[in-house]
Amino acid sequence: MKQIGVLTSGGDCPGLNACLRAVVRTALASGLKVLGIRHGYEGLMTGEVFPLDHSSVSGIINRGGTFLHTARSENFTTRKGMEQACAVLAEYKIEGLVILGGNGSLSGAWELAQKTRARILGIPKSIDNDVGGTDFSIGFDTAVNTAVEVIDKIRDTATSHDRLFLVETMGRKHGFLALATALAAGAEAVLLPETATEIAALCEKLDRGRRHGKVSSIVVVAEGDEQGGAMEIAKKLKRCSDYDIRVSIIGHQQRGGAPSAFDRILASQLGNAAVEALLQGKRSKVVGIQRGKIVLSPLATAFRSKRPLDPSLLRLSEILSR
Repeated sequence: MKQIGVLTSGGDCPGLNACLRAVVRTALASGLKVLGIRHGYEGLMTGEVFPLDHSSVSGIINRGGTFLHTARSENFTTRKGMEQACAVLAEYKIEGLVILGGNGSLSGAWELAQKTRARILGIPKSIDNDVGGTDFSIGFDTAVNTAVEVIDKIRDTATSHDRLFLVETMGRKHGFLALATALAAGAEAVLLPETATEIAALCEKLDRGRRHGKVSSIVVVAEGDEQGGAMEIAKKLKRCSDYDIRVSIIGHQQRGGAPSAFDRILASQLGNAAVEALLQGKRSKVVGIQRGKIVLSPLATAFRSKRPLDPSLLRLSEILSR
């Protein structure tokens, strides 16, 4: 192997630049040439390819976003799009391709792996932390810290005005982000897509806290909760309570900002491991971390494996929020 490529696909998240830095510097240290591909799969299809060196990734470990830029691509899922991508890989003599992506992007990586001779390695990134094959995805820890910082400030206002705040985090299908945020922020309740939400039971829980002397409460809501987002749940709560309710939707703040130390280290480890795996002849794998160790899993694991919420964290959240 003489030359590899690297791209970022799907939504952005903190830690991508740290991972790209690790991919490029590990490859260069191993005698490989590295090509960056802009705008994800769209750039792969249209040949937005350029060489990377040490200076290309200098001073980026602390930056959010991705210097390669990213995109979602419907064209890539078509037969023509896949053929164009394969043609570009062959034209630029890219023998190995590292793809930083979430579920959808790594599903596309698996499809590409079936049609090209290039070795494909995936690295999981997702603030939702819902990618299979790893305990933690790049970006998750920073997103949790961002949400917790917001809630810490909101709690000051909630306490000053005796208010109930519903704080909505991202998470359309999974509640990993909301649950971790609620635990770290000491929320009085958390509403998740994976668990049933009963408005009457939530009212009773909040009333119980008020009887115990609480003058304010924070409820963390994953955007994909079955009862609706925070705005819809606020309407339902007003029908059965007299709380002074406010809603705060954190939104895309969770995707931005400088990555945490944990994400920088994780991203560096995964980027390094991906290149080393390519050099060992591995293909169609996703690089992850499980129980503190770097592991390789079949690429399909990234989007086919359904990770459940940790039941011990659910129990802990219930106990500590009483």
